[in-house]
Order: sequence, then structure tokens, then C-alpha cells
Amino acid sequence: MNDSSWQPEPVPAGPAYDAQAGPQTRPMPIVPDAAGRDFDDREARDRGAAAAGGPLFRDETPPQEPMPSPPPPPSQAPQDPSPPPPKKRAGRDLRAAIGVGVGLGAVIFASLFIVKAVFVGVVVVAVVVGLWELASRLQEKKGIKAPLVPLAVGGAAMIIAGYVRGAEGAWVAMALTALAVLVWRMTEPPEDYLKDVTAGVFAAFYVPFLATFVTMLLAADDGPQRVVTFLVLTVVSDTGAYAVGWRFGKTKLAPRISPGKTREGLFGAVAFAMAAGALCMEFLVDGGIWWQGLLLGLAVAVSATLGDLGESMIKRDLGIKDMGTLLPGHGGIMDRLDSLLPTAPVVWLLLAAFVGTG
Repeated sequence: MNDSSWQPEPVPAGPAYDAQAGPQTRPMPIVPDAAGRDFDDREARDRGAAAAGGPLFRDETPPQEPMPSPPPPPSQAPQDPSPPPPKKRAGRDLRAAIGVGVGLGAVIFASLFIVKAVFVGVVVVAVVVGLWELASRLQEKKGIKAPLVPLAVGGAAMIIAGYVRGAEGAWVAMALTALAVLVWRMTEPPEDYLKDVTAGVFAAFYVPFLATFVTMLLAADDGPQRVVTFLVLTVVSDTGAYAVGWRFGKTKLAPRISPGKTREGLFGAVAFAMAAGALCMEFLVDGGIWWQGLLLGLAVAVSATLGDLGESMIKRDLGIKDMGTLLPGHGGIMDRLDSLLPTAPVVWLLLAAFVGTG
């Protein structure tokens, strides 16, 4: 076999390039494979393209992208994940407040009905601690140095004098305490003397003198029952104001002094205190009548609210929330005495008018 048998096929006549169509494609030669079959290089090229995932022919369309899924029906639409509006909550730790309140109540009632003198001692301790809290806050926030030693000694003397000698003894002790404050302050430089002694006399009247009416209530024959009436009416008034105001309160009572108090809360305090007063006068106080309890409850609700607002005014002037931190959930001793102190003389006066002082 000579080489002439393997000459390539003749190229068809005609120009290799067309001016309009561009270069012409030359047909691929047919080459026999090992089995003697003709194998077209174009077929091999097409197979390779198919193996690589490409189209076999030029006019073959590429695979279409999947259509986006339709939106879910309204019943399956995602819900709004925004949380519900927060519920009303109390501003203090209620568990701690209730626990401390129950503990204080147990101490007070046990001392009342065991030995009267023990209850007098409880009042003295509360007054001295209250004076310390008030004097400390005055010095911290205003730089006012109310003389604490004569206030504490005179305050204890006022409480005991009110129990032993009545209103006359309380007034005499109050006058002597004021004089002691004036003299005690003279041992220091004269700067701010007037401011300090004024604060001292105010503290003596505000805390121990008003508290003497509690021990004057105790001095009566049915003294424990009168003190219980005073405490129950004050606590019930505060509770009614809190419960009704928290649930239904909308109209502010004194927004510049105490934004949390509402007129609806005041109505709740009056209603609760009048109901409790009728029950206490009918079943606790000797010689009491239910309608007297209605008047007593009304007066207690008003005086307790005014006392609370009065201390709120003091705390706003000092720029503080609580007078102390001694009682968890309540603040300090003064934060519990705020409504009790101005209510004590009101209860003593009305009970003296209704059933006498004996």
C-alpha cells in the first residue's frame, strides 16, 4: 500500500471564504476506529458537549429557571410577631411588700394585746428611726443639719408623755424639745442657724408630736381596739385607693405632686374606709355607732391622702423617691408613716367627740 491511498478527500470547488457569509467550515474527515467503524469527529465533539451538560444543537434552548412559588393563602400567611401590649404592673415588689406588712402587723398586734407598754416602745422606735431618716435626707440633699440628738430624746419623751399625761403632757414635751433644738444648735457656727433650727422644729412636730396621738388612743380603757380601728382604717384607705386607682384610675388627682394618684383612687379610698369604719365602730369601739364609723372613715380617707401628698411634696423637694430602704417593698419607716401621722390626731379627736377619751 502506497501513501497515495491515504490522500485526503478533494475539497469541493468554490471559494474557501464568502465575503458575505464569512469563512466556510471544512467538513471533518471520517477516521476508522479500532473496530473498523467510521467515527465522525463532530459526533465526538457533540458527545463531549452533552457530557458537559451543554446543548447538543445550536438551536436547542437552555433549561428554564423554576417559576417562583405562589404566595401562601391568607389562612397560611405569617402572623404579626409583635408582642401584645404590656399589662399594668405595680411599681414595687408586691411579695416583699406583703411579707414586710404582715410581719409589722404581727409585731404591732402582739404588742397591743399583750402589754400596752410594749406597744409604746414600738412607737418610740418607729419615731426615732423616722427622725433619723428625715434628718439624713435633709442633710444629704439640702445641706440642712437638723439636730438629731435632741430630736430623738425629745421625740421619745413626747410619746411617753402623751401616753401618761395625755394632750397636756404631749404639748409640754413638744415645747421642751423645740427649746432643746435651739440650744443644741448654738454649739456650732452661726451660719445656717435659722435654717437648721427651723428644720429641727418642723421635724419634731411632724414625726413625734403627731405620733403621740397614737399612744393617747392607747391610754383609753378600750385603747387597743381604738388603735386597731385607727390602723385598720388607714391601711384600708390606702389599699382601696391603690386597688381602685390601679384598675380604674384615669383622672390625675395631683399630677405635680404625685402623678400616680387619681380621683378614682380617692373615691376607692373613701368607699373602703367608710365601710371599714362602720364595722369597726359597731363591733370594736365601746359605745360606737355604725353611722359614726361612716364619718370616721370619710375623715380618715381624706387625712391619709393629704398626709401621703404632704410627704410626696417633701420628697419631690428633696429629689428622692423613698425616705429610706429599711423596709423592702415599702422604702423607709417614714414612707409607711406618711399617711398614719396626720391621721392619728383626726381619729383621736373624732373618737373623743363620739365616745369620749376614757
